[in-house]
Amino acid sequence: MTGPLPHRVLAFYGDDFTGSSAVMEVLTFAGVPTVMFLDPPDAATLECFGQYRAIGIASTSRARSPEWMDRHLPAAYAALKALGAPVTHYKTCSTFDSSPSLGSIGRAIEHGRAAFEGRTVPLVTGAPAIGRYQMFGNLFAAYGGATHRLDRHPVMARHPATPMDEADLGRHLAAQTDLSTGLVDLVALKAGRGAQAYAAAAKNAEIVSIDVFDEDTLAAAGEIVWAEACRAPIFAAGSQGVEYALIAHWQETGLLAPPPAERTVPAPERMMVVSGSVSPITAAQIACAEAQGFAVVALEAAAAVDEAAWPEAVAAASAAAGAALSAGKVPLVATARGPDDPSVARFRTALQATGADRTAVAERIGAGLGTIVRTLHGTAPLQRVILSGGDTSGYAVTELGVYALSAEAPLAPGAPLCRTFAEDAAFDGLELCMKGGQMGADDFFVASTGRTHANM
Repeated sequence: MTGPLPHRVLAFYGDDFTGSSAVMEVLTFAGVPTVMFLDPPDAATLECFGQYRAIGIASTSRARSPEWMDRHLPAAYAALKALGAPVTHYKTCSTFDSSPSLGSIGRAIEHGRAAFEGRTVPLVTGAPAIGRYQMFGNLFAAYGGATHRLDRHPVMARHPATPMDEADLGRHLAAQTDLSTGLVDLVALKAGRGAQAYAAAAKNAEIVSIDVFDEDTLAAAGEIVWAEACRAPIFAAGSQGVEYALIAHWQETGLLAPPPAERTVPAPERMMVVSGSVSPITAAQIACAEAQGFAVVALEAAAAVDEAAWPEAVAAASAAAGAALSAGKVPLVATARGPDDPSVARFRTALQATGADRTAVAERIGAGLGTIVRTLHGTAPLQRVILSGGDTSGYAVTELGVYALSAEAPLAPGAPLCRTFAEDAAFDGLELCMKGGQMGADDFFVASTGRTHANM
């Protein structure tokens, strides 16, 4: 492939909804219009979205078993491959959340590699713009003004579902797949030998991880991926670092014009926040919002273990949130305020006592948060909704009947404001932001109102 970029330049499959929206953010705000669907779109739907240059599918695979991936990923990859984009990307969380039994990135790569004739898979996870750095194959992530190796990260080492005990991504993947891994390290990239190092590694490895820790290595990683894509359509894996790297290379080589001016949107008259995150980062954001006048409403997650009791808990939270809206406040419905919230222990105890399936309960919680949004929106329309929590956001969006989203304006790196597409006119055009637990500054929820702290 030579000459200008093709119109349809990239396709992606996101392992959760928050991460998928981050891919849209990187591409759209760099001048590559992007849309993501909740299910593989048919030909008629694609024709309606023909102006978009990148097409994605958002999923909940991060919270799913390898067996679920076996049933769902082959068809999804086939649909994306049929789009004819040079790069098809399995988007992982930027903190590589996964385990052999839950959200297996190794299994996802196996299916993707099979769909693309068994070619070596480039893996790009570092993304300096969001505080993610890979050096000598090890992933580091920023938190609290410092940068931590992933297995020593204050949040990720304590993740409730997939705690990270290994920062070396090759070793981490070895527990999830028999595919061999190689590495293009920062020494080769800084010496201008990235392409040669990739070619050498690809002779013996089925997955080649590429270090990224600054803007130079980011563009070098993009050059490697794009060169492979120009040989033949390629399957890549990793965080939105894949898109950051490609954009850096395209801009550096003049294949893509400088980005357009960022769009701003007016402050909404009515908005709400729902959160299924147990991250301490989200807990700090909830505390900041409460201090600025948000009405925090607790939703007892342990009630979701009992399918019969759950609707009552959801209805009570809906009523409290509705009362807050009527009083002119921004309601913030949350299942927890960090990993040390007593509600987390109650939830774990209830799971153990009943033997309930954790994935099914998580889906019930996400759907319950979506039900709360739907209930309040039906009473008096909301202009903006913030969903916090990577695993629960996907279930909540599905509950609203949304079938696609596009990125509209930046709120914080990795958490753009999106526009919904829905068959139901009531939910079509809603402003929606899906924020992962690790994303955003302490004042994220407050800043998402578009108002300053003083006039909240």
